[in-house]
Amino acid sequence: MESFFIELRVGRKKKDVPAIKIGDIIVIFVGKIIKKALIYDEDWNIFSLNESINLIINEIKKSHLKADIFTFAQKIPNVRPYFKYHNEWDNVAAIPITSYQDWLSSLSSDARKDLKRAERMGVITKTVDFSDELVSEIIKIHNESPIRQGRYFVHYGKDFDTVKKEYATYPDRSEFIVAYHNNELIGLIKIVYVGELACIMEILSKISHYDKRPTNALIAKAVEICSNKQILYLTYGKYYYGNKKRDSVVDFKKRLGFIKILYPRYYIPLTLKGRIAIFFGFHRDLLDLAPSFLIYLYRILRSMIIKKKYSQIIKRK
Repeated sequence: MESFFIELRVGRKKKDVPAIKIGDIIVIFVGKIIKKALIYDEDWNIFSLNESINLIINEIKKSHLKADIFTFAQKIPNVRPYFKYHNEWDNVAAIPITSYQDWLSSLSSDARKDLKRAERMGVITKTVDFSDELVSEIIKIHNESPIRQGRYFVHYGKDFDTVKKEYATYPDRSEFIVAYHNNELIGLIKIVYVGELACIMEILSKISHYDKRPTNALIAKAVEICSNKQILYLTYGKYYYGNKKRDSVVDFKKRLGFIKILYPRYYIPLTLKGRIAIFFGFHRDLLDLAPSFLIYLYRILRSMIIKKKYSQIIKRK
């Protein structure tokens, strides 16, 4: 089986990783000491592993690229473990969709006030087609500040072609929801439809218009659209990342009605090294292993360093 390379972006860095294609699925190989085989763009792809899991495992074993562990997730809403392989619980932040009114009534009074505030201040939300004009507006949001949530903003300073390429993925299953104020685009959501799920790939808003709560208005519009399309869940990444339980993004998700749903992630050892790694827990990510207090300390120090480094840019803006 021939291999090829796929470009991955990790934070600000880009790297080419080896990959193979098995049917309609692309499997990438990452890691140095413990090599993992992963399904490329797993969160955004539609596929059924029920019939082909053994084929995938056999093809990975036969590949000259080699891997110690193959890992894949079982997507919601079917969260009861289907396979007998070693699995651990992962999580996703999701809004169960029944109707827009059901979602609205489930929110706290403060969350509903934020939605009314956005409406009162003239925020208008709607869907738009992907276009060069939209890309130009997205770049304005990207370049508003080099720092967001105490860390370097990975999209800051990207050129037009790069932004267009990154936002043009899955065109047949994507939808863009934008928020305007006085004809100025102040926020957007990109949703990718994956079977019965509507998955938020990107959500951004202008810091200078935070007082108008554009992000809240965008989520509300997304829920309305999902209800009309009879989508089961609107998802927005993980609810918790590793042991990082306290976070402004987690608080935001709670306020807007996202709940934590657990689903099984499977880890299949392909070598003796893979078996040993799983036994001792070395297959987990650093965020899963690090104590929460170390994570918080690291975030505080990182925020201080980044703010100092980019203080002159922020002052000029």
